[in-house]
Amino acid sequence: MSSNKGKETTMSERAEKRRDRAAEIANTFEWLITAFILAFVFRAFVMEAFRIPTGSMADTLKGAHFRLNCLRCGYKYDYGFDPQRYGLDEDTIPPGSVRLEDETCCPSCGSYLPARAVVTPVANGDRILVLKCIYQFFEPKRWDVIVFKNPTNPSENYIKRLIGLPNDQVEIIDGDVYINGKISRKPSKVQDEEWMPVYDNDYQPVAVPIRTSRSDAWQQPFKNGTDSKWILGDEDNPTAFSLDSRPDQIHWLVYKTTVDNDFRATYAYDPVRDYDEMPDCSDLMVRFYARSSAAQGRVGIALSKYQTVYKASVDLTGEMLITKVSQGEETPLTRKVIEPPVMSKSSLVKFANADHQLIFEFGREKLTYDLGRSLEDVGQREADTEPVRIFGSGKLRLSHIAVFRDIHYTMPPRNGRPCFAAENHPFSLGPDEFFVLGDNSPRSADSRLWGKPDKVSKTFALPRQGVVPRDYLVGRALFVYWPSGFEFPWPQSVKVFLARHSQYNRLAAVVHWIASLRWIPNIGQMRFIYGGSNENEKSYVAEREPYLEQDTKRAANDKGQDFKL
Repeated sequence: MSSNKGKETTMSERAEKRRDRAAEIANTFEWLITAFILAFVFRAFVMEAFRIPTGSMADTLKGAHFRLNCLRCGYKYDYGFDPQRYGLDEDTIPPGSVRLEDETCCPSCGSYLPARAVVTPVANGDRILVLKCIYQFFEPKRWDVIVFKNPTNPSENYIKRLIGLPNDQVEIIDGDVYINGKISRKPSKVQDEEWMPVYDNDYQPVAVPIRTSRSDAWQQPFKNGTDSKWILGDEDNPTAFSLDSRPDQIHWLVYKTTVDNDFRATYAYDPVRDYDEMPDCSDLMVRFYARSSAAQGRVGIALSKYQTVYKASVDLTGEMLITKVSQGEETPLTRKVIEPPVMSKSSLVKFANADHQLIFEFGREKLTYDLGRSLEDVGQREADTEPVRIFGSGKLRLSHIAVFRDIHYTMPPRNGRPCFAAENHPFSLGPDEFFVLGDNSPRSADSRLWGKPDKVSKTFALPRQGVVPRDYLVGRALFVYWPSGFEFPWPQSVKVFLARHSQYNRLAAVVHWIASLRWIPNIGQMRFIYGGSNENEKSYVAEREPYLEQDTKRAANDKGQDFKL
């Protein structure tokens, strides 16, 4: 009897264990299904990953591209990859290395890299995270980088920068965006990303036989002015500029565009054949580090725009000053008293003229002056042949000298007519309509050029030419999480062997494909994608408006050094 009871107990325990195991499996499947549903909901409504296929937003976001080094100066830059140029289908990345079929140009020294001179892998486009449905709860902001349905073909996703908001009147003038007749300034973080190199003195070319944009023999583009005593490089540092003069004697350096890169709105990412058609950019920036071995002296930068010269300088006794030189007359604009810089310690000196605003930085100090938002506030547009100069006095040493230009929105014709929002042809937006532009303006198909939509989403009406309807917005680009990674550094002999046998051996082709994967992330290029509007930021000029008149009077009464050119 007891034996039967023991057997019944054992069988009951086994049955209970089977039920528990079945419950565990059911719970596991329940969790998996729940996780799948949550992942699907998250992807559909919260955040989704996208890959950048083209270079219309370069260099902010890059499509498939070549990573190149200038053979003359060593400067690193990227050049867009066009699959059709290599006989491949659209949005195709070839495995292994590819011979460059086009001539490219270094954005720093202007040297041309000949076609077929380099064999290199093609880097994948940036992979980004897009915050979806954000515009269901918050209004889009000017300068956001947004993803939306292509108005001419809603089955495609496009990514551009948001420029015009509903009921705006948009006009592109001299590369800048004007909204309702006033210039639209980029937020500071967006502006920092948009500066493009014109010349970097840390990358000086060596004597190799490569054609340049100006001449076969490279020359230093910075030249001494009349009776100037700057020494351009020495044995200790050939890229540094030094000066030893009296504190009351100003000496000038002039950047010569006839020697090196000029200020045309060219992109190293784009084909060289388009360079001659590009307009000049007038928003510029100069940056260097300055060190003084004397307690007295001055260092500064002069930028000209439309024949007006704006000068920013630091008196080493402790004063920042911005002045304006027009028709031979110099007028102080604003100034700021600061702590005298520490002798024999390098300090950042940066001066920019962008979006009708002067921004001067010295170390941690910053001085800003608003030139006005209307086109009339900056005078008549006339070309400047030598818009960049550096000046100083005393015992100075400058290093890491570089010149940059701002992004410049172009106005290509549209079927023989002006593009949308071209100068003197402002484009008016209606309710729930947006205007977008690509950061790589010469190579971007955006609101300026879109034709009449011939396809429409099933649930929305046919949109108007040149606009993105609110219903077509997908989300805001947030973060570059996988910026075109690197291949594992396999020995070159292994790559050659696999490439040779992959044509007729399927196993070798699979191994070659695996070996060519770019699975090592480029961590240094992981970054947030900045956008938003600076309209709600606290304006430095508004803060100091009660003091501007007082500062101008003080500067006018100042009897310091005369800075006329």
